[in-house]
Amino acid sequence: MKAMTPRKPPKDQRERSILFGLIELYLQTGKPVGSNTLKENGFSSLSSATIRNYFMRLEEEGLVRQQHSSGGRTPTAAAFKLYALAHIDKPTLSSEEGKTIAKILKKETREVATYLLQAAEKISDITECAVFLSAPRFDQDFILEIKLVYIDQSRLLCVLVTDFGLIRTEVLLTEKKLSTFTLKRLETYFNWKLTGIDKPFLEVEEEALGAKLYKELMLRHIVNYTNFTSEDLFQAGFSKLLNYPDFNDAAALASGLSLFENKQMLKTLLSSVNESGTMTCWIGDDLTPFSEKAASCSVLAIPYRINQTLCGALGILGPTRIPYRRQFGRLLAIREALSESLTKSVYKFKLSFRSPKSSSVEFQHTHTGFLEESQAILLEDQSLKEPL
Repeated sequence: MKAMTPRKPPKDQRERSILFGLIELYLQTGKPVGSNTLKENGFSSLSSATIRNYFMRLEEEGLVRQQHSSGGRTPTAAAFKLYALAHIDKPTLSSEEGKTIAKILKKETREVATYLLQAAEKISDITECAVFLSAPRFDQDFILEIKLVYIDQSRLLCVLVTDFGLIRTEVLLTEKKLSTFTLKRLETYFNWKLTGIDKPFLEVEEEALGAKLYKELMLRHIVNYTNFTSEDLFQAGFSKLLNYPDFNDAAALASGLSLFENKQMLKTLLSSVNESGTMTCWIGDDLTPFSEKAASCSVLAIPYRINQTLCGALGILGPTRIPYRRQFGRLLAIREALSESLTKSVYKFKLSFRSPKSSSVEFQHTHTGFLEESQAILLEDQSLKEPL
């Protein structure tokens, strides 16, 4: 019986195979790929001339470019996008790296905001990219401490530190310049109002000012805490971009980081990932709606869960030349480790969380408890005898 001759794959399939082979070699070396080089790396059945013909077709389609006539080819952002979409469901990750990621992100803690910020830093180390991460609002949090910082003769910076590790800032106005001594006394007064411990002695005028500023600060905090329309955002790892030749000059680095200029855009991007429930990527021109200057970058993002509920998403930003399949595998492992740690923390410390709402009316019917609990920090101690 005559042996069957293996059928050659269709031309378009061979073309895609050559493109992906070129991309993988370029991802490894960072150097333009020539026909002879590609032939020696997995395409020995094709002649160099045949490979060059495919290169010309790919160039006409805008998938590769050639810097000079005798040089090799490099993939374009459009080629990277084809490659990423073809492999988004085919991630690669060793079991050892997966275990390492799980170990790095494993932690049970009540300070969930601090954990998420630390997790963002660790994810940046794992992926070698800039990281941004959205999170729901966690209940059972309270202000732990207030610090006052002098800005100028009419403004004070108030720093609120919460039990979960969140840091909020507010700028308050004063009618006149306050001395460092008065500022310290007001800070002591604020913290006494929070804890009821170590009541300070203030002059009548100082206490009246303190009461006024304290009420203003607490009302701002409650409005921010309850009527929120987008998730909290954590960012880290900007300096990781300096490790890529693509961002060697200041202009290129600034362009890459331009996406972070508009936090609302970042939240919108992550919200779309959370709504889709799947890993998503934006490469090159895909990022133009979010930032016109970020067209030389890529963003990979994935949602995470707490107790099987989609509640946030994390994204990584790098150049278009990143190891997509490995990054996809890393993000899947990160998602599982993050979800597990947060779920265990929520159960262990009896925490609850909620997603942002577009309407404050809905909050009025479902979350009035926080306002009732906050009454004590808003009202002055009725035992005070001095006039306000």
